[in-house]
Amino acid sequence: MTRSFRLSLALATTVVAALALTACSAGGSTGSDGTVTDGKLTIATGQPAYSPWVEDNKPQSGKGFESAVAYAVAKQMGYAKSDVVWKRSTFDSAVAPGPKDWDLNLQQFSISSQRKKAVDMSSPYYTTTQAVVTTAKSKAKDDTTVAALKQDTIGVAAGSTSIASVKQVLGVTPQVFNSNDDAVLALKSGQIDAIVTDLPTAFTMSGAQLDDGAVSAQFPADGKGDQFGFVLPKDSALTAKVDKALKALDDDGTLAALQKQWLSSATNTPVLK
Repeated sequence: MTRSFRLSLALATTVVAALALTACSAGGSTGSDGTVTDGKLTIATGQPAYSPWVEDNKPQSGKGFESAVAYAVAKQMGYAKSDVVWKRSTFDSAVAPGPKDWDLNLQQFSISSQRKKAVDMSSPYYTTTQAVVTTAKSKAKDDTTVAALKQDTIGVAAGSTSIASVKQVLGVTPQVFNSNDDAVLALKSGQIDAIVTDLPTAFTMSGAQLDDGAVSAQFPADGKGDQFGFVLPKDSALTAKVDKALKALDDDGTLAALQKQWLSSATNTPVLK
């Protein structure tokens, strides 16, 4: 092999690699419809995925709010249930810059301008209020006013909008934990008196993660709560299509019906005063 031939081969290889990297950086799509797999819609969620978002950790079942929303969006986009492929991803990797091996990802991602710098985010499919989780042994168990709750030690998960809500509504700085699971452990051990999180997650915590848990109060609804959206690769060709699908599902009442079906009712949970 001559030196000139080796140089030409090396140059060609570099060009091919650069083109491949460019394709990946644009979202990783290879399908003619802008998906990672032609004719399939690959949707990712967390591992494990919890109720009421996904029932029994089986997103393919269509049971659970986010699983049902995913299939409803897929149908609006022209994909049959059999054309939906599920993958698992971590929360942090989903919102990090870089190519993805999925088309859509949903695991209660709050829409934020910071995240939009690294990935695309759809319009919201759910807006929630914040709620307070306590236990029967906690001194915060009967605290249903701002004045009372601000005297308690509050825990929140890192990266959540609960942090800002606690500061704005209660006027205190909460203790921040790496995850909701870590906050639950802190509540069990008495390190904190209560957890503030989104309302559906609060019901899951109290019912599935705490033996004597309760959702003791919810923050006033102000339209500024967490707005959950799909995450897509940056500059995805599917973002506008997902937004169009969500608008149709909102207009025809499907999103409201799925919320009623899968998300716990808050009618008996007092609002902080």
